[in-house]
Amino acid sequence: MISNRCLGTEQSEIRKIFNMATENSINLGIGEPDFDTPKNIVEAAKTALLNGKTHYSPNAGILELTNAISEKLKKDNNLDVPRNNIITTCGASEALMLSLFTLVNKNEEVLIPDPGFVSYKGLTELSEGKVIPVNLDDKFKIDLESLKNNISKKTKCIILNSPSNPTGSVITKEEIKGVCEIAGDNNITVISDEIYEKIIYGKKHYSAMEFTDNSIVINGFSKAYSMTGWRIGYLAVNENFDKKYNLIENMMKIHQYGFACATSFAQYGAFEALTGDQKSVFEMVLEFEKRRNLIYTGLKDIFNVQKPEGAFYIFPDVSEYGNGMEVATKLIKNNILCVPGSAFGKQGENRVRFSYATKYEDIEKAIEIMKNVLL
Repeated sequence: MISNRCLGTEQSEIRKIFNMATENSINLGIGEPDFDTPKNIVEAAKTALLNGKTHYSPNAGILELTNAISEKLKKDNNLDVPRNNIITTCGASEALMLSLFTLVNKNEEVLIPDPGFVSYKGLTELSEGKVIPVNLDDKFKIDLESLKNNISKKTKCIILNSPSNPTGSVITKEEIKGVCEIAGDNNITVISDEIYEKIIYGKKHYSAMEFTDNSIVINGFSKAYSMTGWRIGYLAVNENFDKKYNLIENMMKIHQYGFACATSFAQYGAFEALTGDQKSVFEMVLEFEKRRNLIYTGLKDIFNVQKPEGAFYIFPDVSEYGNGMEVATKLIKNNILCVPGSAFGKQGENRVRFSYATKYEDIEKAIEIMKNVLL
């Protein structure tokens, strides 16, 4: 009765952890900012509601928002992407889905980082493609020779994610150029997930589209503007790439039948997010950096751990105390929600992902519990 594409795909381990939360839990499991959406964004959406912006919008999004996204890509990323090459989506998750469902045929291969975000594997499987893990080294860097060795005649896409979930690492300019050169030489599409772009500490973010035409940029408003429940994201396709293959036209088929449009009044909030005061983003990132420093200092006394460079995750090696599942299970029983690293790929089996998108005081409590439970 159930299709093979569903039977062959597991539910997200992260959502399972999210559903285990209780009033007594310290939630270091879910990747969601604990800040309220900034008031100016909320007010913009309220005004849109009061003004009757409750009907279908154009499929690609309201003109004001797609123009603002185009301007944002030019200003922040040095990318010339006309508004007609942008689709406003129901979160970055839909943008990723549209990219994979449009490009990948049955049994074609998608290279994904291992460890890497759970949706890359799940959506590749649902598109009936084949997941090919690209193992990251101990410092979560891409080995370009390993990447080359994983390419075959069936390779269709490479997914990049910087800053990274779950590792917190940031891809350097040299690394991303190297990946894009390999992709260009082999006519492979780079899908660049940049949802954590603004949550970065002392590093510079680079977009794959700066270095290759064969690229799709995925971004959104959930993380930088604390708008997870609004479900607003976008994708941008390189203009030359789109002209060659009509990507936007074909993506729109899936978008129209599956979603029609992103929520209309939420789009007005997203427009305000891009064009309004950015002070709240700056303040939030400063607080995340403060929490990053706290959790790194605490965890390095317990585990072997890399200092995160972006996003709000830390991904220690816990093998001194058991594998990732064993350690996560022990911590969850002691009211610390976390995600076993195996959820992110085979290379994560001896790791646990902690999100520090929670109160400073709760992180302090969690570190003390971990020391008592493990040391």
